[in-house]
Amino acid sequence: MLLTKPHLSNSFLPSARRSNPAPSSSHVKPLPVSAPPRRGLRISATSAEAPAAPTAAAAAAALSRVDVLSEALPFIQRFKGKTVVVKYGGAAMKSPELQSSVIRDLVLLSCVGLRPVLVHGGGPEINSWLLRVGVEPQFRNGLRVTDALTMEVVEMVLVGKVNKHLVSLINLAGGTAVGLCGKDARLITARPSPNAAALGFVGEVARVDATVLHPIIASGHIPVIATVAADETGQAYNINADTAAGEIAAAVGAEKLLLLTDVSGILADRNDPGSLVKEIDIAGVRQMVADGKVAGGMIPKVECCVRALAQGVHTASIIDGRVPHSLLLEILTDEESVEVHQ
Repeated sequence: MLLTKPHLSNSFLPSARRSNPAPSSSHVKPLPVSAPPRRGLRISATSAEAPAAPTAAAAAAALSRVDVLSEALPFIQRFKGKTVVVKYGGAAMKSPELQSSVIRDLVLLSCVGLRPVLVHGGGPEINSWLLRVGVEPQFRNGLRVTDALTMEVVEMVLVGKVNKHLVSLINLAGGTAVGLCGKDARLITARPSPNAAALGFVGEVARVDATVLHPIIASGHIPVIATVAADETGQAYNINADTAAGEIAAAVGAEKLLLLTDVSGILADRNDPGSLVKEIDIAGVRQMVADGKVAGGMIPKVECCVRALAQGVHTASIIDGRVPHSLLLEILTDEESVEVHQ
């Protein structure tokens, strides 16, 4: 939380130490080196008369920031101390501006008392590296087809590059991040997908052991988790990041699961952008899948929301990651995205 330092008028100073600044100056001159100002104390000698335009504009901006913090207080109180799992990927990862926005939002949430966990994919980066080695990326029903070579690239990119890059960005933004993948401390144990013959080393989550996460979260650090895991034999698998985020949210008892997407959300009519579904229950989601209104890459997202809710997560939201500060809009305001509930 950002607190402004107090501004004290000259009228609060002892009379013997008051000074009359030159008309051309609106601030007290710096004290001599031999008499440094008190730490944390800033003295303003701004006149009570109408301030100059730049000062008035700065005061208005400061007041606006204070108003925003005040309005966010009920939301901060609601989520303080609660674990929030964020799945990060897609458009918000492609754009440096959106990436910076997401990272800063995540650190801000941590600073005001929430306990964020970041689960990430890295599809665009994986695709880029696959093309470098002469492999054309392939997908079936929104899931990446992963042969042995693709699996090597996936693990290299997600665990060795993307994960550590995100950890570094969070640390630079003032947070403290700990990078992990599903293999670490058996966080995620994988099993082959039922469609393994068609998808290759695409795995499902057999179980999650969140033991390693609890002390990290309790210490105020932000776990950053790449969704590469191994089965009982040590074979590496690529796990869909949405699916992994939902299972991790359930394992840590998260208050909220948030999935960043490349689209505005679930549409009642895929040809009508204005038919965005703002709120839906589990039965409604299943009916939309059965009717074909939810398809492709949106299927794993809604399915993981349903599973997470069934395992105790309070709410699950699908957020348009292309919108700047979408995380803060979702958690600290009444501006809701697509929310799935029981």
